[in-house]
Amino acid sequence: MEDATSSNPQSLGFTDKLKSWLSWSWTYICAVWFAMVLTMIYVLRSPLKLQDTLTSASVFLNTLTPKFYVALTGTSSLISGLILIFEWWYFRKYGTSFIEQVSVSHLRPLLGGVESSSTTGLFSSVNGEAEPRPSVSECKVWRNPLNLFRGAEYSRYTWVTGKEPLTYYDMNLSAQDHQTFFTGDTQQIKAEDTVMQKAWRERNPQARIRAAYQAIEMNHECAAAYVLLAEEEATTITEAERLFKQALRSGKREQRVQDPITSLRPLTLNINLLVYIKRRLAMCARKLGRIKEAVKMMRDLMKEFPLLGMLNIHENLLEALLELQAYADVQAVLAKYDDISLPKSATICYTSALLKARAVSEKFSPEAASRRGLSTAEMNAVEAIHRAVEFNPHVPKYLLEMKSLILPPEHILKRGDSEAVAYAFFHLQHWKRAEGALNLLHCTWEGTFRIIPYPLEKGHLFYPYPGCTETADRELLPTFHEVSVYPKKELPFFILFTAGLCSFTAMLAMLTHQFPELMGVFVKAVSPALLFH
Repeated sequence: MEDATSSNPQSLGFTDKLKSWLSWSWTYICAVWFAMVLTMIYVLRSPLKLQDTLTSASVFLNTLTPKFYVALTGTSSLISGLILIFEWWYFRKYGTSFIEQVSVSHLRPLLGGVESSSTTGLFSSVNGEAEPRPSVSECKVWRNPLNLFRGAEYSRYTWVTGKEPLTYYDMNLSAQDHQTFFTGDTQQIKAEDTVMQKAWRERNPQARIRAAYQAIEMNHECAAAYVLLAEEEATTITEAERLFKQALRSGKREQRVQDPITSLRPLTLNINLLVYIKRRLAMCARKLGRIKEAVKMMRDLMKEFPLLGMLNIHENLLEALLELQAYADVQAVLAKYDDISLPKSATICYTSALLKARAVSEKFSPEAASRRGLSTAEMNAVEAIHRAVEFNPHVPKYLLEMKSLILPPEHILKRGDSEAVAYAFFHLQHWKRAEGALNLLHCTWEGTFRIIPYPLEKGHLFYPYPGCTETADRELLPTFHEVSVYPKKELPFFILFTAGLCSFTAMLAMLTHQFPELMGVFVKAVSPALLFH
């Protein structure tokens, strides 16, 4: 209760209220002050003897030689050049303008501005210690947990647009996944498995489908062949679900075949295959609108195979729960998987931000927040957005529809544009459903880059942003898509201002040196007019 009372604007002292009011109305005060100064000068022009002062100034300017103007402009150009060099060096080292930094640090508090809160504790553990940054390999490609069906979705896109949504590199990675995940121990490989290994490697879809039928002829219980047909031959989700159910029945029958050596241990191959089939069946149910059924299937799968966390089934579960608007269940899943020791993803970070934004976004107003400051809940939402944006800075442009979406690839690069496309493709509707959430994101997401050390790749809350993401994303995403790159920090205003000032004074110095008499006449003609006005 004390915190709530202290954060109430009505409980501020007179001095704090005065500072807050001055900060809010500073622009108007400056305009009024400037107008008052001009009015006073005009009224007091006779007592101050402005006309005599102008005459004296004209006499003084007439006595100056061209050498004076050459020295004056040369000195001004030198000083502005030195300022520019120093500003540029400071910006390259610290990522901000020195003049801007001094203004923010020393002048803003005097004017009643609110200093930006320290962000060192935005991503800390429960006991307050900063989260250690994991050392992970750069540009590791992951299987997209929400990848679409080739026949029922990717192929339909190709039929309509004539464009290929998948790159050969992406499909080749999928072929390697299938061979590794489904074939298992080479000592137990069978004839139909050899055919399926070849089928996954075929570039032509029809060749892959023919190989799958060939494997079924060899063994009517070849579950992997039904999986391929469900993925690539089925042109609707309903048909794909039917084939996956057939694959599940075949896989269960084959799983009951015991190892001839131990007579007890089932084949590892079938376990991997069954997990894949059950997951795809859950995704079919989700796409066909049977969301509660899909949620149950995903929960059962995670409970039955808790060690297969690398498959990221929880990301499928989060998306389905968001569709049900079961936000309490979403928070429970996040509490388990948004852990300090677990790897992060755009789904984890942005879903956490969505839940916190949803709590305050409906009544959020940028104007009101600038006057009264952010409440605790609003600050938590903004910090969650900053955290999510630092992890993957490409997502907001898709959520705010500043960039057009495409079909997500079958593989994604965490923190890359491919992951942003995959996340936004499925979660944009959930952000739109939370009233005001996109408005809050729009107002705050770019502020992330002001709190990240420079160069931006140094990172702040996470390990440094990999520099190879753009190259990997270009391999994963189709050629007709413009790949997003990591935002570059723009030059501060004062660097641009000093650069312009340096250029202008250097030009004046050159002109004065080349045409001293002409520039002297020009200054004598212009300066009285400027002083008079």
